[in-house]
Amino acid sequence: MKSITSRLFGRARRRTGAPQRPGIGAGPWGLGLLCAVGLTACGTPREKPACCVGPAPAAERVPLSDASLYQVESEWTTDTGQRIKLTALQGRPQVVVMFFASCQYACPILVHDLTRIEAALPAELRGKTGFTLVTFDTQRDTPEALAKFRKLRQLPANWTLLHGVDADVLELAALLGVKYKLEANGQFAHSNLITVLNSQGEIVHQLSGLGQDIQPVVQKLRELLATEPDGAE
Repeated sequence: MKSITSRLFGRARRRTGAPQRPGIGAGPWGLGLLCAVGLTACGTPREKPACCVGPAPAAERVPLSDASLYQVESEWTTDTGQRIKLTALQGRPQVVVMFFASCQYACPILVHDLTRIEAALPAELRGKTGFTLVTFDTQRDTPEALAKFRKLRQLPANWTLLHGVDADVLELAALLGVKYKLEANGQFAHSNLITVLNSQGEIVHQLSGLGQDIQPVVQKLRELLATEPDGAE
């Protein structure tokens, strides 16, 4: 049987049907189909050293399940210019949001929700939890622009900011259930979704909306950190 990710990838590619047009985010072929419901038109956005994402220790690298998002072969660039695959996030729970840095409404709230989640964790667990922001504004949110966003928002080292090519962003969005569309004014309409991955990249919890009760997310992270090996330091 095909893995969950293989089936979803095949579905995403069939939806797009044509190569991505350069210069317009993820292009009109896939985005029109991905943006049926739950959209908001949207950056305002804190200073610590940019994180250096590295692979999880070998002892923590166990075979990935069919449900793991880390099976994808796409490569991403961090705000420090480092090229990684999503397997580099393996080894600790991750809280993932797709966003764009120049968003004027929803994304600042989403990022604030992530900081609320981090602050609500016991101090000894914060460094064992990763927070990942993936931009779908592939044209403007270069690694350099993401580095400026990190500095402006003072995001700590356990936060990872990722830039990818249009097709890879679209596929990851499909896997996460995120819908987005580039609008005529240069802003994006998009889902507001926070996703919790376990240390092996499997989706274990999602929170939809802005300014929601974060306690279910915090509780899920505490459960994961109590039952999984310690995250990579």
